[in-house]
Amino acid sequence: MLSSVGQWDDVTAGVVLGRLALPGELAFFTPGEVAIAAPLLDLLLAQDGEPRIPVLALIDQRLAVGETDGWHYDDLPEDAQAWRATLSALDDDARSGPTGRPFAELPSPAQAVLVQSVHDLANTVHPDPGQPGRWHEWPAQQVWSLWTRYACTAFYSHPWAWNEIGFPGPAYPRGYLHAGVGDRERWERADRVDRDPTTFAQRVEAARREHDRLRGGG
Repeated sequence: MLSSVGQWDDVTAGVVLGRLALPGELAFFTPGEVAIAAPLLDLLLAQDGEPRIPVLALIDQRLAVGETDGWHYDDLPEDAQAWRATLSALDDDARSGPTGRPFAELPSPAQAVLVQSVHDLANTVHPDPGQPGRWHEWPAQQVWSLWTRYACTAFYSHPWAWNEIGFPGPAYPRGYLHAGVGDRERWERADRVDRDPTTFAQRVEAARREHDRLRGGG
């Protein structure tokens, strides 16, 4: 993807290359929050080994300068405070568990169970549509949306993710000419193996089995 950098204007190149050279120190999250946010984001994105896309640093950078989506839920604080509050609540859940240990000190499977519980609440159909499942004092759907919205935006803004999904990067200022289904620009190449190695049904079944395992069901 970076082989196209010569085709970009200076501003676009600066933005993209800047994501590969993030500052070594975080500016928004405290060390205690980093210890919770880092494993949370790894679980949300299944980043369980190096090299990792630096999602935490990208989110930290956004929050440090107040770069939000321009809106927030009425039932949540503004995004920066919502991140701090929900990370603290996740840590409270861990400390109130059987081991009494903070989230950062739990093994990854135990962390996954706590994160999964927020997801399950977010997807629970409540008998009263006006009263969705709540996690601490917030609607779980909104907490889950906050976490995944920032996580996915950061992940797919990074050139390493573009390489993985076959996105050739910004086409400005040259633009795209062939927008039809299956059409490619002259610089685009087909996948070496142009098929999904795992069917959707297999992925769903694998996810279900992993969920049962984390819940202690097998």
